[in-house]
Amino acid sequence: MKKDSIEQAYAIAQERYAAFGVNTEQALRALEGTAISMHCWQGDDVTGFEKSGPLDGGLVATGNHPGRARTPDELRSDMAKALSLVAGKHRANIHAIYAETAGKKVDRNCLGPEQFTNWIEWARSLGIGLDFNPSFFAHPKAASGLTLTHPDQGIRRFWIEHGIACRRIGEAMGRAIGKPCVTNVWIPDGSKDTPADRRSPRQRLEESLNDIFSREMDRAFNIDAVESKLFGIGSECYVAGSHEFYMGYAVRNNKLLCLDMGHFHPTESVADKVSALLVYLDELLLHVSRGIRWDSDHVVTLNDELQALANEIVRSGVLDRVHLALDYFDASINRVAAWVIGMRNMQKALLIALLEPVDKLRDLERDGDNTGRLALMEEVKSLPSAAVWDLFCKRANVPVGADWIAEVKNYEKRVLGKRA
Repeated sequence: MKKDSIEQAYAIAQERYAAFGVNTEQALRALEGTAISMHCWQGDDVTGFEKSGPLDGGLVATGNHPGRARTPDELRSDMAKALSLVAGKHRANIHAIYAETAGKKVDRNCLGPEQFTNWIEWARSLGIGLDFNPSFFAHPKAASGLTLTHPDQGIRRFWIEHGIACRRIGEAMGRAIGKPCVTNVWIPDGSKDTPADRRSPRQRLEESLNDIFSREMDRAFNIDAVESKLFGIGSECYVAGSHEFYMGYAVRNNKLLCLDMGHFHPTESVADKVSALLVYLDELLLHVSRGIRWDSDHVVTLNDELQALANEIVRSGVLDRVHLALDYFDASINRVAAWVIGMRNMQKALLIALLEPVDKLRDLERDGDNTGRLALMEEVKSLPSAAVWDLFCKRANVPVGADWIAEVKNYEKRVLGKRA
């Protein structure tokens, strides 16, 4: 697209939005300042570099598209390429299984910041932040599907130590980068069939979490988060870490509550939960995914669910109180493209929400003019947000429109296609 046409289209869009009381420049500034955490596990199908066990815990990566990252350097190169095609400064989200141990056996309860030095230096070189996750799966001590709820005290202790180690790593990342690292705890623990005792595993989980979080940390460097799940493969009937469990735990213990868009019943709206929870919590972590009939971790598209989430964040005025992170893994398509599609769609949804005349909508609602409110909500959907998006990309010197696709195809030809 020619630069002149981008500017001309934006000028028209700016005028159209101004008629509704919307300042497009203000919306662009807000979007530019919003970081999204890009998940490393999309690039290698949640394989990691540890090789301690097959993928389990209800996690499945389907497909065999060529070009999967096989080494830390390949993964970082792919992530850097994806980030170069997305406007703004963002973050990288790392799992513990992506530790680099220089060929030595370092079990998960003994991991330290030294195994993530290369990730820290890479993030520094790109000027981005880091987030972190303990890996409570794909390990011999997780073969039963139980970790922090395991009735065996020794196994449970191993996973508690892993959680403690990961908080230290997150804190070290935050200190090194100068931005707080969100360290998010998710476990797969549950039951395939109906359990006779639902309470005891949850009591053990609470005790385990209390042990993991016993050391106070400066939130300027590390922010603790806990993530729920409705069910998983192998835990269809019961998951110890349900939404209700972690909601109560987060409120009581002042932790960040993570809402994953794929971790709820298909008819539940994650967007609807945002304003309700932020009455009681200071902040939320949102894992943006796309579940199809189950927590299938499809690449994020600009669908109604994503737009509803973005609208709720902006309408509630809580953009500065949510941490946005992507969480999906599709091995059936180009993995770099999967990142770019998800990142850009999250930004598009936020921009559309930021361009909504929220003040006018609130005025209509306050005056009891529900007809006017609905009519205005529908009218603004056809305003030229795409023209504002194109200018956002142009100003950031990243590809406008579909131009990024050619760059990814070229990268696939030069780099990904040569990986045997």
